Amino acid sequence: MKFEEFTYARPEMEVFTSRFESLLERFEKASSFAEQNEVFREINEMRTHFFSMYNVCYIRHTINTKDEFYEEENNFFDQQMPNFEALNTRFYRSLLESKFRPELEQKWGGQLFIIAELSLKTFEPVILQDLQEENRLSSEYTKLKAGAAIVFRGEEYNLSSIQIPETDTDRQTRKEAAEAKWAFFSERSERFDELFDKLVDVRHRIAKKLGFRNFVELGYARMIRSDYNAEMVAEFRRQVQEYIVPLATELYKRQAKRLGLKNLKYYDEDFRFPSGNPKPKGKPEWIVANAGEMYQELSAETDEFFSFMQDKGLMDLINRPGKATGGYCTYIGEYKSPFIFSNFNGTSGDIDVLTHEAGHAFQVYSSRDIGINEYNWPTYEACEIHSMSMEFFTWPWMQLFFKEDTDKYRFAHLGNAICFLPYGVAVDEFQHEVYENPDMSPAERHATWKRIEQKYLPHRDYDGLEFLEKGGFWQKQSHIFASPFYYIDYALAQICAFQFWARDQKNHEEAWNDYVKLCQVGGSGSFLELVKLAGLESPFQPGCLQKVMQPIRSWLENIDDSRF
Repeated sequence: MKFEEFTYARPEMEVFTSRFESLLERFEKASSFAEQNEVFREINEMRTHFFSMYNVCYIRHTINTKDEFYEEENNFFDQQMPNFEALNTRFYRSLLESKFRPELEQKWGGQLFIIAELSLKTFEPVILQDLQEENRLSSEYTKLKAGAAIVFRGEEYNLSSIQIPETDTDRQTRKEAAEAKWAFFSERSERFDELFDKLVDVRHRIAKKLGFRNFVELGYARMIRSDYNAEMVAEFRRQVQEYIVPLATELYKRQAKRLGLKNLKYYDEDFRFPSGNPKPKGKPEWIVANAGEMYQELSAETDEFFSFMQDKGLMDLINRPGKATGGYCTYIGEYKSPFIFSNFNGTSGDIDVLTHEAGHAFQVYSSRDIGINEYNWPTYEACEIHSMSMEFFTWPWMQLFFKEDTDKYRFAHLGNAICFLPYGVAVDEFQHEVYENPDMSPAERHATWKRIEQKYLPHRDYDGLEFLEKGGFWQKQSHIFASPFYYIDYALAQICAFQFWARDQKNHEEAWNDYVKLCQVGGSGSFLELVKLAGLESPFQPGCLQKVMQPIRSWLENIDDSRF
């Protein structure tokens, strides 16, 4: 069955709730482990069905945010997800209080119980309406961005397609395209501020009702961070500032020299080479066909996986009007099917997002038979190891996509990964300050972003553009609105992916086997447990970042980028 044939039916919440409660009662009254485990299986099937309907709805809604039916269904889930969470919380409480807990832990592993304990801290019925409001505001932000219609030189662009003129070889074109994009945000800045103001307010209110000091503590619990804390993350950010900001600044200086520019402006940052950025040498269908060849040659596991994705129509990759921005991978448990969503726009980002989301999809495909929803995915920072590492494991096949520009692509790809890290920790520090000071005014938030930005991105020059000079850049970052505290996960995972990159250079088979092993265990361990399982060093380990940067700095220094 192809994705277009997957059945969608809105869950009947009264019926669902009644059956779920009945199963919970049976679970609690079970007289043997065998009986309780069987009820556990039935509850898991119910949850799988609910999540599957949600994900089919979410995919079809983001593919076309103008589809009225799926917009209404998306609104339904915004309203009902907190009710589902209330049921799931009751299940977690019963699980933790089970008289057969030792047997359940032996059967399903300890991570399930860590997830249950942290999840219980994040929900009480008293916050139900607040969660509905949070969901509604997040959806409104997504829809506002998806509806962007940016007129530039007589043509209409959305926030995905405007990247094409933003990386044009002509500097004036880049400048004007960037100004057109940021005019979209500037004209709606008050609306974005209003939405975020309400999100900060509702999240702080939820945190206080649950007994937390502020949303930072709640945010960490929501992310199921069981083996590191905000102080360890702050130290990680400090190491990024010490060891990576100087290297990123050097790369920007090299870029300015390549481009023959005295000063690199913000609209030059994404334009890497005077001959133009590397681009895929074919259309989306050609890219997917070459990806099939790449995954066939990489391993038997990836060949089986990518053939499944193609045969079942589990990818929607082409940018269209009304389509939500960005890229993601999700999982439809009832069909044991990952789904990849992106917005191809003719840039090298098309290959980045395909290999990145394929890393997520390969992981969940590899662990799809573990048996419980909690282990489909690990926590987010571990998830991003799979995706970012896949970007590097596919390096030997980049010739398929970039032909004569392959070396240029690899240099840009590794350089971009370095330059991302300071921005990634800036987003994280901004969120910490915002939620530690929830009474900030919009103007104070913009000033806070500007100060943090100057700390981690000292090279950045906004060429006098008022909206950005005043600290408006953060309004484009969806994670800040919709997925608080997610962004540091990319930075932590990037350090792990760099380790796989270095190991792959030395011994591909050993590195790949550890990667596959990591994918196969899904979410059955905590972040640091999974890092250890994969033979990687913790990003929190003193000296880790300095050590990881050494082979990368050496590789970059040995490349003569003037030939690009």
